[in-house]
Amino acid sequence: MKVSWKPGTMINPIPAVLVTCGETPEEWNMITVAWIGTICTNPPMCYISVRPERHSYPILERCMEFTINLTTASMARATDWAGVRSGADFDKWKETGLTPLPGEKVKSPTIDESPLSIECRVKRIENLGSHSMFIADVLGVRADTRFIDPETDRLNLDSADLIAYNHGTYHKLGETIGSFGFSVRKKH
Repeated sequence: MKVSWKPGTMINPIPAVLVTCGETPEEWNMITVAWIGTICTNPPMCYISVRPERHSYPILERCMEFTINLTTASMARATDWAGVRSGADFDKWKETGLTPLPGEKVKSPTIDESPLSIECRVKRIENLGSHSMFIADVLGVRADTRFIDPETDRLNLDSADLIAYNHGTYHKLGETIGSFGFSVRKKH
């Protein structure tokens, strides 16, 4: 049996990421974002959605660049803290103990502790209501070498303890139950 609820943001779980922005070390900031996703494979594109009243919003709007940093269980406290405290009032780098690294393709930093950082340039901003969607091209991806298989050169984040956000709670990703195409793969 199912019951009907009012329309709402019920697509969960979703990644809990730290988005970094700013052009200079003096203005570098981070913001926790859960409204995020992939838009296109070719060309690689993604989006983040941010409320205009957030401290990072005018930085994102002016710089038109950002970096998406995946988060892990060991980063969960910093991820939550950066989402409930404002960069207008705190130096989030100092307060969280996370380490900024200069971007390679964009001016915004990456987070050294993140297993994967995605450098993006905004193509356009769609004002949609409570949030604005920053639609962006992916310019570069920086992966922690601990999660690259040296024999296959493939990225494997299974052991990274990535976290997701699920209706107000953070969760570590769990057990693998299949891989793409496993339902139709021929048995040997």
